[in-house]
Amino acid sequence: MLNDQDRARVAAAVAAAELKTRGEIYCVIAGESSDYREVPLAWAAVAALTAPAVLLLAGIHVTVPDVFADGWTAGQIAATAEAAARAALGGAILLQGALFVAVAVLISFGPLRRVLTPRGLKRERVRQRAREQFLAKNLAATRERTGVLIYVSAKERMAELIADEGIAAKVAPKAWDEAMGLLVAGVKARKPAEGFENAIARCGDILAEHFPADASDNPNELSDAVVVLP
Repeated sequence: MLNDQDRARVAAAVAAAELKTRGEIYCVIAGESSDYREVPLAWAAVAALTAPAVLLLAGIHVTVPDVFADGWTAGQIAATAEAAARAALGGAILLQGALFVAVAVLISFGPLRRVLTPRGLKRERVRQRAREQFLAKNLAATRERTGVLIYVSAKERMAELIADEGIAAKVAPKAWDEAMGLLVAGVKARKPAEGFENAIARCGDILAEHFPADASDNPNELSDAVVVLP
């Protein structure tokens, strides 16, 4: 998503925004927030379970000899019915097994898996990964609890912003919507560096309003460089 020049632009934008605030802005880009390994299995299970019903609706049915016309005994009728039921059941099980494997393998391929993954699940995984990064990168360890994480997940094309409790106590969550909108607009326009710059500048303005810089004591507690995760 960002080349070396773009990452330098983002780092410069973070440094410029933090000159006017005691807040700390930290940017993370992930290639993908989850492997969604359960998605192929879920679709495969649905396909396998619905296959018999689909076959019935399509007109497939089990046939048995006309035992009554041929004057079969009760024992012969029972044995024939049991054999027909076993054959139908065995065929259904084989069909379901083959269909399960085929669908699971097919959907395991990246592009198709991403298309068939529910958007709600993607959003939840992006939020979960963002929270993990917030803790892993020590954003909760700033002196005044003024860390802000801007997290982008490239394959899902989703972004998340997490503000530490010192900021959350003074800034309503809706205040960040504009910044996130600027970021998403830049990514969609295939200008991610510009999107980051605009979003960071807006976050800097919000932080400066509530946590203005102290000229005599304003340390840079977190790195300005954007972190790129696999």
